[in-house]
Amino acid sequence: MYRRWGFVRLLKLLFIRFVRLKGTPHEVSRGIALGIAIGLTPTFGFQMLLGALAAWILRESKVAAILGVWITNPVTAPFIYALEYETGRTMLQMEHARLPAEFTFEALSRLGWDVLVPLCLGSLVWAMIGWILAYYFCLQLAPLARRIHISRWPRPKRKT
Repeated sequence: MYRRWGFVRLLKLLFIRFVRLKGTPHEVSRGIALGIAIGLTPTFGFQMLLGALAAWILRESKVAAILGVWITNPVTAPFIYALEYETGRTMLQMEHARLPAEFTFEALSRLGWDVLVPLCLGSLVWAMIGWILAYYFCLQLAPLARRIHISRWPRPKRKT
C-alpha cells in the first residue's frame, strides 16, 4: 500500500542514497551542508546545478550536495522563503512590501527590490545557520545511518 505514496517513496530513496554515499562522515557532512546552504538561497530552479558546481569547485561530494539542495522543494519553498523574507525585512527594519497602485515598470521594479533585498539578506542568515546545523547533524547521523539495513520494496510475485 505505501508503495503508491510517492512522497514516502521519495523520502526512502533519498535516505537510501544518503546511506550509500561514498566517503568519510566528514566528507559527506560537508557535502550535505553545502547543498543545504545553497538550497536556502533564493535560486529556485538552479539550485541543483549550483550545488553540483559548488561541490565540484570546493571538491566536496556532489551527490551529497545535490541531496542537500532538496531541503527546498515545492512543499517547503513557500515557508522557507517567507521566513527568509521576514528575517531580512526585520533586520533592515523595512515595512512589508505592498502592491503598487499602478502597474508601471518603475513601480514593479521598486516592488522587486523591496522584496529581493530582504529575501537575499535573510537567505544568507539562514544559509549560514543551515550550513552549521546540517554539518553537525549529518556528522552525528552518518555513522549511525551506515549500520542501518534498508529492505527492498515488496515486489509482486510474477505469474509464470
